[in-house]
Amino acid sequence: MRLSLDWQAVEKKWQSAWKKARIFEADPSVEKKKFFLTVAYPYPNSPQHVGHGRTYTLTDVYARFKRMQGYNVLFPMAFHYTGTPVLAIAKRVASGDKELLEDFTKIYKVPTEELKAFVEPVKIADYFHNEIREGMREIGFSIDWRREFTTIDAAYSRFVEWQFRKLQSKGLITRGSHPVGWCQDCGSPMGQHDTKGDVEPEIGELTLIKFKLDEVYLPTATLRPETVFGVTNVWVRPDVEYVRVAVDDEVWIVSEECADKLLLLEHKVSLLGRVAGRELVGKYLDNPLTGGKVPILPASFVDPKNATGVVMSVPAHAPYDYIALEDLKADESRLLEFNLEPKVVRGIRPVSLISLEGYSEFPAVDAVVRFKVKGQMDEKAEEATKEVYSQEFRNGRMRDNTDGYAGMRVSEAKDRVKEDLIRAGKAAVMYELLNRPVYCRCGGEAAVKIFKDQWFINYGDEAWKERVRDCLADMRILPEDLRVEFENVISWLREKACARRQGLGTRLPWDNEWIIESLSDSVIYMSYYTISKHINAGLVDVGKLDDEVFDFVFLGLGDPNVIGAGRGLAPLVLREMRDEFCYFYPLDSRNSGRDLVPNHLTYFIFNHVAIFPESLWPRQIVVSGSVLMEGKKMSKSFGNIIPLRDALRSFGADGFRLAILATAELLQDADFSSSLARSLKERLERFYAFALEVIDAAEREGGDETVGSSMAESWLMSRLMLRVKAVTSAMEEIRFREAIHNVLFMLDQDVQWYLKRSVSGGGKGSSRVLRRVLETRVLLLTPFAPHLCEEVWERLGNAPFVSLRAWPEFRVELVDAGVIEGEELVRDLRDDVAKIVQATRSVPKRVVVYVAAGWKWRVYLEVLREATAGEARIGDVMKVVMVDAELRSLGRRVASFVQKVVSDVNKMPREMVGSRLGVGVLDVAGILGDARGFFEREFNAEVVVHGEDDAGRYDPRGRAGLAEPYRPAVFLE
Repeated sequence: MRLSLDWQAVEKKWQSAWKKARIFEADPSVEKKKFFLTVAYPYPNSPQHVGHGRTYTLTDVYARFKRMQGYNVLFPMAFHYTGTPVLAIAKRVASGDKELLEDFTKIYKVPTEELKAFVEPVKIADYFHNEIREGMREIGFSIDWRREFTTIDAAYSRFVEWQFRKLQSKGLITRGSHPVGWCQDCGSPMGQHDTKGDVEPEIGELTLIKFKLDEVYLPTATLRPETVFGVTNVWVRPDVEYVRVAVDDEVWIVSEECADKLLLLEHKVSLLGRVAGRELVGKYLDNPLTGGKVPILPASFVDPKNATGVVMSVPAHAPYDYIALEDLKADESRLLEFNLEPKVVRGIRPVSLISLEGYSEFPAVDAVVRFKVKGQMDEKAEEATKEVYSQEFRNGRMRDNTDGYAGMRVSEAKDRVKEDLIRAGKAAVMYELLNRPVYCRCGGEAAVKIFKDQWFINYGDEAWKERVRDCLADMRILPEDLRVEFENVISWLREKACARRQGLGTRLPWDNEWIIESLSDSVIYMSYYTISKHINAGLVDVGKLDDEVFDFVFLGLGDPNVIGAGRGLAPLVLREMRDEFCYFYPLDSRNSGRDLVPNHLTYFIFNHVAIFPESLWPRQIVVSGSVLMEGKKMSKSFGNIIPLRDALRSFGADGFRLAILATAELLQDADFSSSLARSLKERLERFYAFALEVIDAAEREGGDETVGSSMAESWLMSRLMLRVKAVTSAMEEIRFREAIHNVLFMLDQDVQWYLKRSVSGGGKGSSRVLRRVLETRVLLLTPFAPHLCEEVWERLGNAPFVSLRAWPEFRVELVDAGVIEGEELVRDLRDDVAKIVQATRSVPKRVVVYVAAGWKWRVYLEVLREATAGEARIGDVMKVVMVDAELRSLGRRVASFVQKVVSDVNKMPREMVGSRLGVGVLDVAGILGDARGFFEREFNAEVVVHGEDDAGRYDPRGRAGLAEPYRPAVFLE
């Protein structure tokens, strides 16, 4: 039965009802434990699209689940105006940027009249602020909107000023010169929120090793200075024009792009001349550490925009170098083109300088062979490189040909070689973007600049890091695999620029020329949510909010009577704010995307540790992966950016919520597809139609509430309880794909099997049983599809709201393991007979089933007992069963049976071993006898059940002896 469902009407009905009843507004309660969770507040420079929907929906589902578990859940939302992106957008709008204007009108459906105001940055943010908020309401997020704010609100700026003065008072804010991501067009430092695609500029410290050509240096950039002992040649790009420049007191040959970068890194650079790359090929350089001569060879893979445009080659330990060298040796025409002596080039052999257990002298060669790398452009070359670098860094040791570094671990030698070369003037340091190219939202390409007199948060402070590690150790990280990523980030973090000269945001309180940047004013704002409702309600004069007020509210310092009297603030309101903060803090869960692990999420831990006492440190971080669209990365160039509100109109709120979460667990990339969203929407419609059938049948039939009177009913109730247990476990661990699979698919299969068994038995299924299953299923589905579930809940005659009803409880007394095993036996026998019929293409008139003899059950249970302590052993089982005189008299039959059962049981899941041992001897004959009518309807044949050792059994083919516990033998004729 298909029933037309007006999704839009249902959604509006329940969103209006939730708002009117204010059911998602959370206030302190002495009766309930709290659960406070947040998700990154959005940056309103465009509408949210389908990709954003995953992290926010995931958080809402978790919030709804915890609310149904009885927690007083606070799930607030705000909007992050801080930064420069809207400034760049406003400039592009003012300049008439055609591409951007088309994006706004065609993709984001911004009315032309509204677009005229987009020359003002705040107007852009305000427009998309409203757009995003409406989308969040339409999808049904259970947000307490009383606490909404923006990061340019005056009260929030006062809060951020307090945060920064706290950091400054603890000596955690410094001023100095440090490398930062830099946009030359904007003349400003760049963080993740300032870049296209929200890419964090990853700054790496490279070692420039100075290879000498007469009196000129060709510096090669490397992350592995210890490998200089194995350099066989140096690569240059022959079709690139290099520059000869005076760098400080030396003369270097580098790419022109490198010369520009050196200026940003505070080197004195002046142009002396130009030299074609091909003119350098064939010349020899002096290795600064070994003194040996190495040739310059041509390579098309050299990128002049990367570091110096000159690359040292270590083919023994760098897969790319090995592949490139072998390619050049095999390319006769290229050798002749550059007048290179083939015999000399082909005579170059890799130099091994690192010993690594499990690898030959040349780990790079091993990796190329293992990964079956076909050439320099093969993606597997990168995998091979990562493996070699990782293994050598962690487990490698320097060989005897590395002089004073011999025997040293690679991880130690890397720094020692670098320090020694720099001390001797044979190397220098260069900062470069490791993930280039990175683009500013204005369109300019990012570079690295040594920024003078900049303000930094000193995340490199070791004492601070130790406390952060203590906090992380006590936190729950989901998924747990990501804990090591946080540990690594904590280790490599150093000074982070925290202010810039332009953009929206809060002025640095002690230096008003600077504006605090977006990754620095967004790290403890979760605490501000606890008091924002008081501020939004006008209970506090924003102008009176100062450090003493925040010290009292967040740290409990000072007397509210004194503080209030001096500022004209009501002491009662101050106490309420303090009480609300103390009730909801610490934060129970922070949900965000994986791309924020190297920055925001780690800064979030750092700043909480710095400002709040240990009892208020965050408890949990939940990290999710990204979203693909039909298997592809979402991009305007692919034309697959779908605004969230458009998706909701197409697939409905509940259909979208399921589709964005059903394809992947936390860290996996979710693959959203229109076909899946439509199919899930249709499945929900079928569920609704079936629910109405159950409700109507229950109302017509009435009857008592007793359930589980038949084997099929008892089985269904047992399965229901096991589904409740499985879904609850999955929800706690935020394995939402697994939870959806159980509720929407597996539980449906259970119901369909129950109906099949009931109908085949001459009945039609108990409406009371089905209603009870329906109610439980609605509760389990509510966090995912709240609108439809509210509608069904109301149709069931229950008072609203299902969103506030208790989560189903797993009741072990309703689980009958024997019934479950018996019903699985019925299902397995049905499937086995169907397979035989299909394989033999026969139409049986009679199906004869043989159940195992009693002695086999005794042996089977003994094997199960042995397996509970570990792997069952044939000898141990035989010692026990041979004590039994009857079993001993059966001789080889027992020995053969023991051997087979031990093999089967040792492959069995431990949970099944325990369950079957608990059930004991199953009355298989009785179970199959009761199911005879079902089988006869299924097979359209007479069904006969015999015991293996029945004296009068019909067994023309001698099949009875093949019967085993849980596996009856079958004969068809």
